[in-house]
Amino acid sequence: MRTKIITTLLITATMVLGFGVQGAQARPGRRNHGVCTSAKTGAVHCDAHVIEADGTTTPFVTSGPYGLSPSAMKSAYGWSTSMTAGAGKTIGIVGAYNAPTLASDLAVFSSKFGLPACTVASGCLRRVNQTGGSTLPASNAGWAFETSLDVEWAHAIAPGAHILVVEANGPTLNNLGPAIDYAKTQAQYVSMSWGASEYSGETAFDTHFSGSTANFFAAAGDGGLPAEYPSASPYVTSVGGTTLSGVGTTSLKETAWSNGGGGCSPYEPHFPGQANYPSFGQVKCATRATPDVSADANPNSGAPIYDSTPYQNVSGWFLIGGTSLAAPMIAARAAVAGIATYPRVIYGTSLRFRDITSGNNGAACLIGYDLCSGRGSWLGP
Repeated sequence: MRTKIITTLLITATMVLGFGVQGAQARPGRRNHGVCTSAKTGAVHCDAHVIEADGTTTPFVTSGPYGLSPSAMKSAYGWSTSMTAGAGKTIGIVGAYNAPTLASDLAVFSSKFGLPACTVASGCLRRVNQTGGSTLPASNAGWAFETSLDVEWAHAIAPGAHILVVEANGPTLNNLGPAIDYAKTQAQYVSMSWGASEYSGETAFDTHFSGSTANFFAAAGDGGLPAEYPSASPYVTSVGGTTLSGVGTTSLKETAWSNGGGGCSPYEPHFPGQANYPSFGQVKCATRATPDVSADANPNSGAPIYDSTPYQNVSGWFLIGGTSLAAPMIAARAAVAGIATYPRVIYGTSLRFRDITSGNNGAACLIGYDLCSGRGSWLGP
């Protein structure tokens, strides 16, 4: 049955959409859906989105990658193309549940795009449970999809870095807190592609981030305003979403993704670096504002991942987006730079950004800081 579904999707894609050109962008306006179910009270959702096949709610699957390749993505931002970029650094990926085919899926992704192998045997890839042990939690198809996205695109942007995957027992802050605590002792850069609605007690959870030398990055969310947590923590770099077009041409353009997360936190204080930024006052936030920085997240200008753990009964190459794509890319970008990028550093003068001034996510993109894209996208090698 699964083979029949995949074949049907491939035929539909080829005949109706003309898919099959690797490294190209998707047609605009394609339907997509969130991969993880909505969070219950006390739980979080992942921020991955997947393009659907026409006329269905089944993910669009191809026999080869479709979407922006790693080289195309890096060219859009002027990021390093070195195959040793990120060497000597470790990127921590914190998520829920076990991704059983992660290692083999990363091997397929790496081979397809000419990236160096990153294996468990070499020590490049390491997987542990929420306390650092070797007994991994139960599997979950949606979260396995999310973890594949995080790992493959962290490796794509920083192919020389090691990757630590910390798999929590479930998508609750009670489980993810210990996973963060372990990751921050092992990795200099920690990416979290998940979040939940803010709540009055969240500042107590901030202790998992405060006082650490690790750099934390969180997806800002895929529902526009308001802000979500832990992206809203003043100790975490909040990563919003944009839309890329014209990649590889002189017509390159980056605008807001209408679903990119952002907003003023009702509970978290801002920090001096953000509050003192020259254009911060125009957003009229008396508290922590999100996002800080943004990157491509629109599934229609999105990227490929390979996942052989069946998701909705299909597996293979998917076309994905969401701030779940942006967060690990920015974490990996920081690892390549090899610098501390605590949120306050984003508002300094040493980093170069593309100001996103077109579009909105419920808040308009403005010249300077805004709740649409933060400072914009991070450029340069």
